Amino acid sequence: MLKWMSAARLRTLPLALSSIFMGTFLAIKASKFDLWIFLFASLTTILLQILSNFANDYGDFQNGADLTDRIGPKRAVQSGEISSNQMKNAIIIVAFLTFFSGLILLYISFGGFFSTLFWKFIGLGILCIIAAYTYTAGKRPYGYIGFGDVSVFIFFGIVGVMGSAFVFTKIIDFNNILPAMFCGLLSTGVLNLNNIRDIESDKAAGKITIPVRLGRRKSIIYHFFLLIFAILSLFSFVFYNRVDKYYYLISIPLILLNAFQLLKIKNPDPLLKRLALTTLISVILFGISII
Repeated sequence: MLKWMSAARLRTLPLALSSIFMGTFLAIKASKFDLWIFLFASLTTILLQILSNFANDYGDFQNGADLTDRIGPKRAVQSGEISSNQMKNAIIIVAFLTFFSGLILLYISFGGFFSTLFWKFIGLGILCIIAAYTYTAGKRPYGYIGFGDVSVFIFFGIVGVMGSAFVFTKIIDFNNILPAMFCGLLSTGVLNLNNIRDIESDKAAGKITIPVRLGRRKSIIYHFFLLIFAILSLFSFVFYNRVDKYYYLISIPLILLNAFQLLKIKNPDPLLKRLALTTLISVILFGISII
């Protein structure tokens, strides 16, 4: 059990839940909260994140990115704790559970199988599952050609926040794109830290991430831009909507601290968990501010 918990990378779950929490807070602000929608949205997101982590473990081993001398936590398939076939079977099981949980979520949200929105979101859900798997697994993983950052921004930001808000409200509110960008940019920052840590092993495996393209120094500058634009997105929403509670300000030093710590530390692995937790804390403080 412990080896599967390790492979699931539980430390990444706060980041995955951040977009659901943000969408939920926006729904509460619009007086459209539903407990069952929240519970199944959270469950579906957790399963999708575990699926992505399993696929990442499996795919990086298959494609040679998890070398024996890699920096950071050991991977389950790489270390031999879980066989390649066992991980493949686990991916199939978690993909099915993710789809089933999403099916229940959409059934509750849209009131049955006969809504056009139900089937549109089924398509979106299948796309999310495919994206989670093909990030590093499959014949042509898009994470190996530098599209991981774009994918994380879209799925952890725009789709995650606006999609979760929509299943509550049934309305596309473009005002929500700013908090969606906030989550997406911080999530991309977490991925950037991961890729800075893995520059050498990724380069050796032919995994061309943005840090491999830019090098460490420019990737740190890129990290600053991600976090600063995330803060500006938050401030823009607050200013435009005249939010008069200021709890969210507590999170700003925490976000900036992550960027400045990167200047002093050679292995950014400890900063991964901190930024993921900071993102969730920031979302909660922001949510309290707007409701």
